Amino acid sequence: MTMSFQKSVRATMQYTVDNGVAPDYYFYDPDPSVKLNPPGTDPREVEIHDAWSRVAGLSADHEGFELHDFGARFDQFDDDASVHASFYPQVVDFVKEHTGARRVVVFDHTIRKRLPADLKQQTSVQRPAVMLVHSDYTPASGPQRVRDIVPDDADELLQRRIAFYNVWKPLYRRVEELPLAMIDAQTQDDADLLRMDLKYRERTGEIYVLRHSPRHRWCYFPRMEAHHALLLKTYDSETDGRARFMGHSAFEDPTSPPNAPKRESIEVRTMAFF
Repeated sequence: MTMSFQKSVRATMQYTVDNGVAPDYYFYDPDPSVKLNPPGTDPREVEIHDAWSRVAGLSADHEGFELHDFGARFDQFDDDASVHASFYPQVVDFVKEHTGARRVVVFDHTIRKRLPADLKQQTSVQRPAVMLVHSDYTPASGPQRVRDIVPDDADELLQRRIAFYNVWKPLYRRVEELPLAMIDAQTQDDADLLRMDLKYRERTGEIYVLRHSPRHRWCYFPRMEAHHALLLKTYDSETDGRARFMGHSAFEDPTSPPNAPKRESIEVRTMAFF
């Protein structure tokens, strides 16, 4: 299926240079002797298409993302206990409904706001929007996450299909600045995915960042309302041709009004078992 679009914007996306060395990101101050290889070193201006006209035809298995009405209502995002107790079950129902998964486990969430870039002033729950073209998991870190979250069942679960989905939605009001954009997964190649090491003091994790390709077709849904939710596939164990990873990033929308309310959104990370 070839997407058709009615309008688009141009904006800069922070790609990563493919220099043959895995990029890295430290969550602490490394020894001064460490030679850093940071991501996001290749800013490129790209065309980002308004995908509202194609919303009914999108599939997480094909393009890597879908948009739906979330339906349920929740207004206590400042209360972490309520998010866990009341909002997580709504997310589980949403993911089951749109994927057909038999079991869905929510393992964390992040509330995105404009915050200081200094990591020390951020919390595990509230962080700024990620201005980096990335995909959240790799063929190694996906299964490892299953082992971390459901260790007792992991061996059995990993025998069958597993997919990870992020549910991304505005908190209380329309998103008018810093929207999220996605690459149609059918336009990215495996060679575009660069493993990035996430360096913690006690362990090293990994995600994908992306090198630039002129094939990438970027999409977004300008002015999403609070009742909308994106279903983003971030990992799939199946290798049958369906989307497994999907590059995405927040970006500065040039059509945002200068006095637009600051974006407030939540993304909830889930693993779905089939």
